[in-house]
Amino acid sequence: MATCCFRACSSLAFSASSSKPEDSISRRRMSCVLLPLQRRSFLMKSSNGHPLNAVSFQDGLSENSPIEDRIGHLSESKHNETTISITVVGASGDLARKKIFPALFALFYEDWLPEHFTVFGYARSKLTDEELRNMISGTLTCRIDKSENCGDKMEQFLQRCFYHSGQYNSEDDFAELDKKLKLKEEGRKPNRLFYLSIPPNVFVDVVRCASRHASSPTGWTRVIVEKPFGRDSDSSAELTRCLKQYLSEDQIFRIDHYLGKELVENLSVLRFSNLVFEPLWSRQYIRNVQLIFSEDFGTEGRGGYFDSYGIIRDIMQNHLLQILALFAMETPVSLDAEDIRNEKVKVLRSMRKLQLDDVVIGQYKGHTKGGKSFPGYTDDPTVPKNSLTPTFAAAALFIDNVRWDGVPFLMKAGKALHTRRDQSSVQACSRVTCISEHSVLIWIKQPMSSSFVCNLMKLFI
Repeated sequence: MATCCFRACSSLAFSASSSKPEDSISRRRMSCVLLPLQRRSFLMKSSNGHPLNAVSFQDGLSENSPIEDRIGHLSESKHNETTISITVVGASGDLARKKIFPALFALFYEDWLPEHFTVFGYARSKLTDEELRNMISGTLTCRIDKSENCGDKMEQFLQRCFYHSGQYNSEDDFAELDKKLKLKEEGRKPNRLFYLSIPPNVFVDVVRCASRHASSPTGWTRVIVEKPFGRDSDSSAELTRCLKQYLSEDQIFRIDHYLGKELVENLSVLRFSNLVFEPLWSRQYIRNVQLIFSEDFGTEGRGGYFDSYGIIRDIMQNHLLQILALFAMETPVSLDAEDIRNEKVKVLRSMRKLQLDDVVIGQYKGHTKGGKSFPGYTDDPTVPKNSLTPTFAAAALFIDNVRWDGVPFLMKAGKALHTRRDQSSVQACSRVTCISEHSVLIWIKQPMSSSFVCNLMKLFI
């Protein structure tokens, strides 16, 4: 089973101390590069080596300066204004419509986006700007603050959304996208963010085309890629190698949207800031830990992607394994991203090799309930009839260190089950008196709202 440990990123990425592709992530540190002062202002370099923004103190121009200088200064001031162009690649898909666009609207509503920004949808579907707006308007919510006029804010956001149709491997289509982006940027210094809401098999094609024909000429360019990163360790390494042919490491942001859930984010606080739990968080007081993910629906016509990965690669090796690492890690030196990442890696390295005797897999079959028929996994026309891809898996994992020796971490995930839930539970040993015999539950509500994507995207803008 391939394992990945993802690295959270700071909200501003300055130029890396080394941009060589072979530099490992663990050794890389972000640094701020100050250029020589000119006209009493300074520039900060972005992740791709271009100036990020201009922070000007007094520029030395007074009311008595020549009018030509002042006019030239005003023109230069507009040129130095920055704008961000966010391109959602795969904009016609469910992830973009249900999660990404609502998350971007939430960022806009809470004033996390800059004054000048544009959102572009890019996909193969033939849509107009209005059709895109109509498609996503139904998923935008005013849940944040009902006392404000959310309807006006929603309309303002939709007017910033545009669409461009193109193939994922067409450099010409991305060149056309670049022309549209420049028109919306209106001469301001552009920063560009590409969110890849697409299958992993077209990641490299999109990055190649965007890097060559749609990257920012003067600002930063960043790409967000979401799990899964390959099928195993070899394919994951190959994907990274291909991406780094066109991007430097500090331009690539690998995310697992599960880590944006509020209760997952608060797990570290529960662990290390709670005087009740922290002394009891060990094999002396905990009998087992259960990580459960269940959905009450099947593939529903989207089996083409799922059949290539299965429930283990799609859910267990990333989502649930990330929670396990956060749950079991030792106290980090600080709550900085790399310190947390280092402790998670220690947990993964301490895990015992999984044995087949500790694993159960299955595949859901068709059934009838309440007079309604539900098709089986292989009844889905997008799934091969002879597929053996598991839709359910349960495994007992063990961590061989002092804190967790002998404590099983029971991981379960499946589709088309009786209930829909995400749950992490801790079962206490019977001899503990300060914790009852009942499990201490950490609930993650379903259905998932777009807030988890919103929290993650705050890191990149």
